[in-house]
Amino acid sequence: METVEVEASVKKVRPAKSLHRAWAMYDWANSAYNLVVTSTIFPAYYTAITTTTKDGQTSDMVSFFGISVKNSTLFDYSIAAAYLVIALISPILSSIADHRGNKKRFMQLFCYTGAIACCCLYFFKAETLELGIICSALAALGYCGGLVFYNAYLPEIAVKADRDHVSALGFSYGYVGSVLLQIICFVFVLKPEWFGITDATFPARLSFLLVGLWWAGFAQITFFRMPDNPPAVGEHAHRIWFSGYRKLQEVWQQVKEHPVLRTYLGAFFFYSMGVQTVMLAAAIFGAKELKMETGQLITVILVIQLVAIAGAFIMAKLSARYGNLQVLLAVVFMWIGICIAAYYTTTAMQFYMLAAIVGLVMGGIQSLSRSTYSKLMPATQDTTSFFSFYDVTEKMAIVIGMLSFGFIDSIMDMRSAIIALIVFFALGALILYRALRKRDLELGVGS
Repeated sequence: METVEVEASVKKVRPAKSLHRAWAMYDWANSAYNLVVTSTIFPAYYTAITTTTKDGQTSDMVSFFGISVKNSTLFDYSIAAAYLVIALISPILSSIADHRGNKKRFMQLFCYTGAIACCCLYFFKAETLELGIICSALAALGYCGGLVFYNAYLPEIAVKADRDHVSALGFSYGYVGSVLLQIICFVFVLKPEWFGITDATFPARLSFLLVGLWWAGFAQITFFRMPDNPPAVGEHAHRIWFSGYRKLQEVWQQVKEHPVLRTYLGAFFFYSMGVQTVMLAAAIFGAKELKMETGQLITVILVIQLVAIAGAFIMAKLSARYGNLQVLLAVVFMWIGICIAAYYTTTAMQFYMLAAIVGLVMGGIQSLSRSTYSKLMPATQDTTSFFSFYDVTEKMAIVIGMLSFGFIDSIMDMRSAIIALIVFFALGALILYRALRKRDLELGVGS
């Protein structure tokens, strides 16, 4: 009788694979921002319009509200600021979402904030630097804020055995959808004469507008199918604004009771500093250090995206055979090798080859990190709060990673900043190995 009830419950949570596909469509929608704005056209456009040449001397210094700063450092700091804001407010919003059962409403709020900010980047030119930086930061805020609530749906729509696959499905949808829009933007950027475009800034600005429309448009598929989460019982409304941080404390107390989960989160914190920073700074590195043109950068990122589709599913298959923690440990060591290789990369061809490896491990580590957490976390109805804790961990890692990268870049150069990331990956690998050993002890392996 109990088995029948459990099976019935599972069917209610996961009525059909169409729900998984609808959930994954949000990755399809918002990953266009991650590819076009974060990774390719925006960094190339930003670098081009903020780099000036006078009397044969090239300068990458810009004035932001009267403050003189290196253009790449300004970009790093602005993204770090956006992630810091979301790290601070997401616990409050997650608590409200769990209390009122309006997780989808907050997901919509961040979606539209990011999409509108992308549309506003259409007005970003050299003389409107402040507008461009603010809108790019708001777009980042909308992107990472929406993911807090998007990720929290995973344990609600997929049983534990399916989460690696469903997580990989989301990332693969994101890679495919973003590549399709990237190709459309690619045509405008590289062949503006086909459309009678004479303004050199117009193709890039049009791309930003298309990203916003794409993001808001395709997200409607997800919003139509995703269920509303049930409201919490017994929470007093007047305490809701403070309960977010209290819930984080409660989550932490539960996390401490699970040694493997606690140690895994420590590893995730450190290797995320490296992974997310590499992803956010890769295009500017190609533009500044290797002098790559927009077309070359787009080709590099397309390679990464296409390989990442395979990477997400390959890592899901490997994790089913060898275990999540073992595969993650191997991938983190691959990231250390990537940082060393990037330091010595001097040609576009070398960058292309490195991009293929980055794509393989990028798709794998993002998808596997999310599903590993969902597997290790205890059974709970407060999935939003648990994933808020996960996202706060990741966002604080990004803040520290980007600030460290930007600081080292400002006093030295980007190559030195990349080498410094090895420290984060090494710490992540060490702690991940400890999590693996604790897991083996729990299972009685090797004892």
